[in-house]
Amino acid sequence: MANTYEAIATVTVGSGGAATIGFTSIPATYTDLLLKLSARNETSNVTGVFISFNGSTTTFSGKYLESNGATAASGSLARYIGVENPGTATANTFSNCEVYIPNYASANNKSFSADTVSENNGTTAYATFNAGLWSTTAAITSITLQIDAAQDFNQYSTATLYGIKNS
Repeated sequence: MANTYEAIATVTVGSGGAATIGFTSIPATYTDLLLKLSARNETSNVTGVFISFNGSTTTFSGKYLESNGATAASGSLARYIGVENPGTATANTFSNCEVYIPNYASANNKSFSADTVSENNGTTAYATFNAGLWSTTAAITSITLQIDAAQDFNQYSTATLYGIKNS
């Protein structure tokens, strides 16, 4: 049985940046969701990207494993999906992230996993793997992405949400 991927929506950040990237009115017609993010900000620091569902930032839990090629770290951090490229990274490079959300419309708690890598030819880059749980039984109907420390997504940051059907 093969899976079928359908693009539900794409958001590309315009000039001036955006505090969040969001998807609303997600139909319950798929079995799973896949979110792909290409992002950058204009700060001088590597910053984290966080996810929320249905406007909620509570009842999330998560574990992450992260490495920059020299050191590794792990820990607990709710809603965290990885890091994005700062303005000091190699020009015109964007971090890449993939978030998989199985059974998003079921009446069970919602798990998600994320695989993120920052891109930087000049200095340190990061690879992050995350496992998260949103402890609620509501179907996911909206997703919001936000950068830590009240930073904006840079122009041309792009996210695409896919619905996955078993066929």
